Amino acid sequence: MNQINNNAVPLPQTEVCENIVEVKNLKKYFPVGKSFWGKPTGYLKAVDDVSFAIKRGSTLGIVGESGCGKTTLGRTILRLHPITSGQVFFEGQDISSLSGGEMRKLRPKMQIVFQDPYSSLPPRLPVGEIIGEAVKVHQIVPKEQYREYVLDIMHKCGLQDFYFDRYPHEFSGGQRQRICIARALALKPSFVVCDEPVSALDVSIQAQIVNLFKQLQKNNDLTYMFISHDLSVVEHISTDVGVMYLGSMVEMADKHSLFGNPLHPYTQALLSAVPVPDPHYKSKRIILEGDIPSPVNPPKGCKFHTRCSKCMEICKNECPELKDVGNGHLVACHLYDDKENK
Repeated sequence: MNQINNNAVPLPQTEVCENIVEVKNLKKYFPVGKSFWGKPTGYLKAVDDVSFAIKRGSTLGIVGESGCGKTTLGRTILRLHPITSGQVFFEGQDISSLSGGEMRKLRPKMQIVFQDPYSSLPPRLPVGEIIGEAVKVHQIVPKEQYREYVLDIMHKCGLQDFYFDRYPHEFSGGQRQRICIARALALKPSFVVCDEPVSALDVSIQAQIVNLFKQLQKNNDLTYMFISHDLSVVEHISTDVGVMYLGSMVEMADKHSLFGNPLHPYTQALLSAVPVPDPHYKSKRIILEGDIPSPVNPPKGCKFHTRCSKCMEICKNECPELKDVGNGHLVACHLYDDKENK
């Protein structure tokens, strides 16, 4: 499949766009296997026709099982992966077909915090250089203010002055993740993709890092896309939540609606697996039967129907659309077809 160049008309420009990011029918397919002539014999559909918007100053949590396409979605939005088809608007501008040079100018505004704080830091650079390298490249501040600026960013992220000349191997996992956050924050971004930033940390450190994210968001007017498989963390930090399954968005709502009234059978199964800190509470765990289908050859109709206890005949043949069933609660399930537009 060739990459599609979109010549879409940009959204009308206003002084401040309500939605800092808008994703429309985004697809990211990876070729798998090659024929004798070198052409791909199939495609892994990592992100398959996903659409949503993120409001300025909010946090969109993205959840789902491992391999559902969460990380690929985040990286494709930032153009770290080339887009197969679809559109991504950032602050009203269609960035899906921008050149490398044009994207380079936008990079400071769109940053990412990676999952593994151990492998995402260069081991041979001191902390000050790690945080400040991109500051020099993008000329965020004058040269004479460089060190003072980097130290100020370090303070905001809970790092001491004497860390400036130390190397990553001298720090714990939590401190390394603070360095990663400082590196992203140093470019004065308005949108940050947080790719499972606490999954590699101890539980006691996770709370500190999540609280740091919330504090930085409040003080710097940041917008987050927070990717995680830990639903309790997502509930704590997110404004809205999207649930992905096999590359598609199956449910999306504000966190109170989604956690209080999950509609999709897959979302209900995920929430039933969240442990409750009450020894007397007996949760009704929903066990999903069968294996996750291959993203190279997903099932016809609803992708979840092979594991769904509420599967109907229509689910096997027709793919449900993501519909609003009331109060902005979106769900892709044939169980709610009669509630469309109500």
